[in-house]
Amino acid sequence: MATPEFVLALRERIGHAPLWMSGVTAIVLDADRRRMLAVRRADNGAWTPVTGIIDPGEEPAVAAEREVLEEAGVRCRALRLIDVRTVGPVTYPNGDVAEYLDLCFLCEHEDGDPHPADGENTEARWFPIDAPPPMNERFTEMLTIALAGRPEARFRR
Repeated sequence: MATPEFVLALRERIGHAPLWMSGVTAIVLDADRRRMLAVRRADNGAWTPVTGIIDPGEEPAVAAEREVLEEAGVRCRALRLIDVRTVGPVTYPNGDVAEYLDLCFLCEHEDGDPHPADGENTEARWFPIDAPPPMNERFTEMLTIALAGRPEARFRR
C-alpha cells in the first residue's frame, strides 16, 4: 500500500498542507553481514533500503519489520535503533507536503527471498555490502552507521 488509510483520511481534511509523520528505514543485512537488502522504488527508480510510515499506535521496530515484509517479501528482525533524523520537507507529485521523523533500524534477515511484493518497488534484491547499489547520501550514511557496529543510536544536534 503506497499511502496508508490514516494519511488519506488526514489529507481529506488538510489538503496538501504540510504533515508531520513518523517513518522508519530498515537496513537489512544477511546473517553473515556480507549483503544488504535494497529495493528500487517504482515512483522514481531510486535504490533505497526499505522505508515506510509508522501506523498510529504501532511500535517503530515492528513497523520496520512489517515494511520489509510488505515491500520485499522478506522476514527480518529489528536488532537496534541506529539513527534518528528529520527528513524533508518532501513535496510529492500530487502536491502533498510532508516532513518525517525517521527512525533507522539495523535489521537481520530471518527468512525469504527478496522480491517486489506490494507494487511500491520494481526490484528487491541483495547487494554485497562492499558494492551497494547507487543510493543517495542519506542512505549511504545509514549503511555506514549500520556497519560501524556502535551500540548507540546516532542523532544530529
